Amino acid sequence: MNLVVDAGNTFSKVGWFEGDELQRHESRLTFPELLEALRSSPVDRVIFSSVSHEVNQIRDWFQPNVPILTLSSQTPVPIVKEYDTPATLGADRVAAAVGAVEVFPNQDRLVIDMGTCITYDFVDRAGHFQGGAISPGMRMRFKAMHSFTQRLPLVEPAMEVPLVGKSTRQSMLSGVMNGLAAELNGFVAAHRATAPDCRVVLCGGDAPYFVGKFQLPISVVPELVLIGLNRILNYNVDLQKL
Repeated sequence: MNLVVDAGNTFSKVGWFEGDELQRHESRLTFPELLEALRSSPVDRVIFSSVSHEVNQIRDWFQPNVPILTLSSQTPVPIVKEYDTPATLGADRVAAAVGAVEVFPNQDRLVIDMGTCITYDFVDRAGHFQGGAISPGMRMRFKAMHSFTQRLPLVEPAMEVPLVGKSTRQSMLSGVMNGLAAELNGFVAAHRATAPDCRVVLCGGDAPYFVGKFQLPISVVPELVLIGLNRILNYNVDLQKL
């Protein structure tokens, strides 16, 4: 049994795999909840990916003989990184890209991961990670307006948002949600202009707010990062790196 851990800036998720098959997963876990989930069942090996936590924070929660692979810029992965600064490339972006190659082989892909930040990454049909863009996430935008002004409230997102706000709250909702929808469609259109057949793959905790906002067809894979991490783990086992 493989255990896959993705410890994010805000929430964490964890998945249990038999081979390539996801058996179960838990998401939107606080770090203490993640630690509790780690010891819920015995596992054979672990991959740990985090932009905000160290592997030593979870190591004691496993039996001493369980090998743990920490995803870093030095970890072998089954894609080619065409990136000028690979040491700064976030582990979550790499894992999502690998997941997209695993789920949608032999095609160009635009991977959109909607988390604390939003990442747009292009992976070509040869499995080469070409790079992309990083943008403030939905909740970050709401918090920024509240933090950097004296009178604007902290607004929670909503599934239904008017185009024309009739109150300050509605106007903020429209600015963030409709503005982000326009950004998403703009990136998709720009990539489709250069790669007409590129598949748009959407994941991330805030993705459900925007699934219906796309003007072109998309593929929603909520567990894309977990799938990519498991593929990286199995790849390193095959290379006898673990």
